[in-house]
Amino acid sequence: QVQLVESGGGLVQPGESLKLSCTPSASISSAINMGWYRQRPGREREWITTIMKSGTTYASAVKGRFSVSVDTAENKMYLQMNSLKPEDTAVYYCNAYFDTKWLWGQGTQVTVSS
Repeated sequence: QVQLVESGGGLVQPGESLKLSCTPSASISSAINMGWYRQRPGREREWITTIMKSGTTYASAVKGRFSVSVDTAENKMYLQMNSLKPEDTAVYYCNAYFDTKWLWGQGTQVTVSS
């Protein structure tokens, strides 16, 4: 089974930026869809963004601040997070659709605090 590994989380101040990465064990070129979710404390896992053949979409909570991109040469998907707020504190998960299944990474913790 394809594995997804997230990295880049950490502790940042409000207003600062952070860039997360997701590295699948298979070629990104083989993925049907890819995206990011997050789970904030005390809440259900929520959708952030998805890249599909038809285009890329974002949740309203992050639109204009977060940007997803794919580097096929490095075989990585990135989530650039700007203007971070304390409410962005969460475990961030990479997900992707390979073959016939949606797959998930282990998650990376992002904490935004003064």
